[in-house]
Amino acid sequence: MAMKRVVALGLSASSSLFTRRLLHASPGPKKIVGVLYKANEYASLNPNFVACAENALGIRDWLESQGHEYIVTADKEGPHCELEKHIPDLHVLITTPFHPAYVTAERIKKAKNLQLVLTAGIGSDHVDLKAAAAAGLTVAEVTGSNTVSVAEDELMRILILVRNFLPGHHQVINGEWNVAAIAHRAYDLEGKTVGTVGAGRIGRLLLQRLKPFNCNLLYHDRVKIDPELESQIGAKYEEDLDAMLPKCDIIVINTPLTEKTKGMFDKERIAKLKKGVLIVNNARGAIMDTQAVVDACSSGHIAGYSGDVWYPQPAPNDHPWRYMPNQAMTPHISGTTIDAQLRYAAGVKDMLERYFKDEDFPQHYYIVKDGELASQYR
Repeated sequence: MAMKRVVALGLSASSSLFTRRLLHASPGPKKIVGVLYKANEYASLNPNFVACAENALGIRDWLESQGHEYIVTADKEGPHCELEKHIPDLHVLITTPFHPAYVTAERIKKAKNLQLVLTAGIGSDHVDLKAAAAAGLTVAEVTGSNTVSVAEDELMRILILVRNFLPGHHQVINGEWNVAAIAHRAYDLEGKTVGTVGAGRIGRLLLQRLKPFNCNLLYHDRVKIDPELESQIGAKYEEDLDAMLPKCDIIVINTPLTEKTKGMFDKERIAKLKKGVLIVNNARGAIMDTQAVVDACSSGHIAGYSGDVWYPQPAPNDHPWRYMPNQAMTPHISGTTIDAQLRYAAGVKDMLERYFKDEDFPQHYYIVKDGELASQYR
């Protein structure tokens, strides 16, 4: 059963918590809270723009017609925010990597009725997964919903950095014309060595899309790609990450944020990279040491850094990545194209339907189930 509770995990401190939550695991109307970004004047411009708070993943009428309460807010930070008001009695929390509600151990403790945390998209590191597991919660996401979107965005960012595109674009806006200021550091992608740190669904799609550019493709992951696919792509497996990184002209981060990967690219590791390296990071901002990236971009050791992930999110106005040189940063947009929105909204609806019927989700959607974390988060 999808909402089956774990009675024992060898965690004596949490046993009473399981008992209390079992009392609330009953049929009937549920209180569901969604945390999504505000679209304001953009909300009505596209009927398929479902991922904003105003359009509420397109599931409001369906939920309310079944007697459920559905509250959607963008207000998620601080002790007096709108989300905090609903923590004590919500049953389901829906959030998104693009405007994440940070589901801390403290919030989990307050949420006495909470049974299910859904990520509308991919990546559930905004949830304290160990606390969720200890509390007997189910955490799930719409695996695969925006992998194509993110892989395409990564390829775009690689080309933007390699061709030194942004300075030229800024010249046009500023009424300038200085070819030399662009051309002195613009290159072809062909022949460059590109390494991806992580070769899961997104990493594999990126490698496939890079093949026609005739790059030297490397990848590091816990496990190797299927040999037939690896041969088709022409990618080489590098078991030792620190041996792979100095070989790369371009590094793409495609690994989830875990305790092991947080701060993975610190000052020491960045110093070992090839001088003039280009880095694309659409994975998670906290994988990088923020100040180390600023320093390396300022010195030119990193010749270009692009991505759409920050820590925290939304990024504060004084976040140093906004102002460092040699960057092509954007808000967190790569996985929230209209096509991706429709896929992850459909996935959320499917999981809610299964939840109401007490049915299992597709196995690969689970991040926490029965007190166990998915392998990529262990």
